[in-house]
Amino acid sequence: MTVEQRPDQTTTHAPLSRVVGDRAAELREDPELMTKLLADPATRVLVVNGASVPLTDAPTPTLSLASVAETGFAPSAFTGYLGRDAAGTHILLAAVGDQSELTGPHAWGEMRLVGGELSAEDADLGVTAVALARWHRVAPFCPACGSPTELRQAGWSRHCTGCARQHFPRTDPAVIVAITDDEDRLLLGHNALWPKGVYSLFAGFVEAGESLEGAVVRETFEEAGVSVVDIKYSASQAWPYPQSIMVGFFARAANAEAARADGVEILSVRWFSRADLDDAIAGHGDIRIPASASVARSLIDQWHSGNAPL
Repeated sequence: MTVEQRPDQTTTHAPLSRVVGDRAAELREDPELMTKLLADPATRVLVVNGASVPLTDAPTPTLSLASVAETGFAPSAFTGYLGRDAAGTHILLAAVGDQSELTGPHAWGEMRLVGGELSAEDADLGVTAVALARWHRVAPFCPACGSPTELRQAGWSRHCTGCARQHFPRTDPAVIVAITDDEDRLLLGHNALWPKGVYSLFAGFVEAGESLEGAVVRETFEEAGVSVVDIKYSASQAWPYPQSIMVGFFARAANAEAARADGVEILSVRWFSRADLDDAIAGHGDIRIPASASVARSLIDQWHSGNAPL
């Protein structure tokens, strides 16, 4: 199935989930797939360095793909099959640990910063590559018995050489919520780890035995002191920092006057009108908001434009 045949499955087109690419998962069961593709001069490679990908500027940021020969990497450096592009070209993943290895008219770009500027296809491919590369980096040994693991299914699983368990990439669900009040203001908080003036939505991981909606209620009360109602799903996207999927919601505060920072994770909270955030949306002023690749920015922009579902 080609990219064009796959429907967009998001509601608000979150920046890093704007298209469902052709991962060609049916090919992963071929144990010789990686060997065949490494020998094919038409194969292209996306190199990942941590959370960064190589970009060209022509005139907007574009993923820079190389042939297998151009990378100069040993076969062991290629750790995953990323699928096919719209033209049917197969794409492999390779990871490096030294930014100096990138040469030529390219530059490293961190997906969480540049993802919102990429095309839908490049954003999908880039975030998939970063997520898969990060999993391989932390999963060389079996968490059950400690034995080394080997690549299987073209890099989408790892087989334990000791206890024979099969391991798959982890994805930890986290919720993020845009809270509004009866005056149609938006509640934002300043995290203790962020630079001065940076404000964003409230987010947290889903705990064991907890629903997504339950996590929204718990996190907003813990961090901002408000009880929320009318919880509505908006969109989700991969956020491999290190291995999350962010699930975005809108909700309404039942007690807006109770808003307060927890004093530990969140140092301050503030209700914003649209006028209050005009400068931040435009990219200047004393208040700063998240980059365009984040679900947080997508939800803020949706509210600011008057299109929030509340």
